Amino acid sequence: MFDQGFITNAINRSAESSSDRRNFLRAAGVAGFGVGAAVLATGSPALAAESTGPAEAPSDSAILNFALNLEYLEAEFYLRATTGRGLPDSMTTGTGTRGGVTGGRMVHFKTSIIKRYADEIAADEKSHVAFLRSALGSAKVSRPKINLDASFTAAAQAAGLVKPGQKFDVYANEANFLFGAFIFEDVGVTAYKGAAPLITNKTFLEAAAGLLAVEAYHAGVIRSTLYALGIALPSVYTTVQKISDLRDAVDGPTDLDQGIGTASMSNLVPTDANGLVFSRSAAQVLNIAYLNAAPVKSGGFFPAGVNGVINTSGANG
Repeated sequence: MFDQGFITNAINRSAESSSDRRNFLRAAGVAGFGVGAAVLATGSPALAAESTGPAEAPSDSAILNFALNLEYLEAEFYLRATTGRGLPDSMTTGTGTRGGVTGGRMVHFKTSIIKRYADEIAADEKSHVAFLRSALGSAKVSRPKINLDASFTAAAQAAGLVKPGQKFDVYANEANFLFGAFIFEDVGVTAYKGAAPLITNKTFLEAAAGLLAVEAYHAGVIRSTLYALGIALPSVYTTVQKISDLRDAVDGPTDLDQGIGTASMSNLVPTDANGLVFSRSAAQVLNIAYLNAAPVKSGGFFPAGVNGVINTSGANG
């Protein structure tokens, strides 16, 4: 059972106005604070509105919905690569405009261990979507429009992996698939770390920490697999570095992103001088997702933008 102050604060951050908060308290019978952790940890009406005031910190539900957009993207990417199908329709509904998914098909994996890695990550990402949708309840956003075709080509062209006019097919082989996975996984880790200080509900903070840990495991698997692949094909190291440089180029002036190293020295865990992973703000994450250093609300992997109030990239041009 949470104490009264914690419950009050969680409700205040999860409702849009004082009227909404009063209505929720009245409907839930919280005059005597007879409400426990289950109300806040599940999809309660308290999460049905997101804070929109420009001077306010984003509500916990807004932060989790931002994460849900990213999990939709990762789940669709991995599920299509491993099964040829994306999320079932029942897992894509919610508030905001629901969009379809362009691109994606099964990858012809030649290495059984990489296929097993991909299968496990796909299952995890699908579970993340299910978990966040359940936690948010009626406040959950629907899956936005997702592009898994032209977006990867645009990213590859911007990174210098292919020439203008050429196509990059992320599903053509397991190496291309790993390059695509590398784009997402490191971003997921830094996104959850950046969001953690903004979450006040300890139940949600613990959940976010769990999600961050899983994304870090995923990133470690992808980075290690790419490094091993580079032993026989050293150009892998150069390709990964170009992807890292692209992320750095759009998310701000500071050089933080890191590749996986070289043939002579690995860099499997990207850390700072203190051995810590760096953070990205939501705006920086969207710079990468939208493939744009400017403050925009759509583009790249989300051609119509993401759903929810956290939807604009940063001004990093």
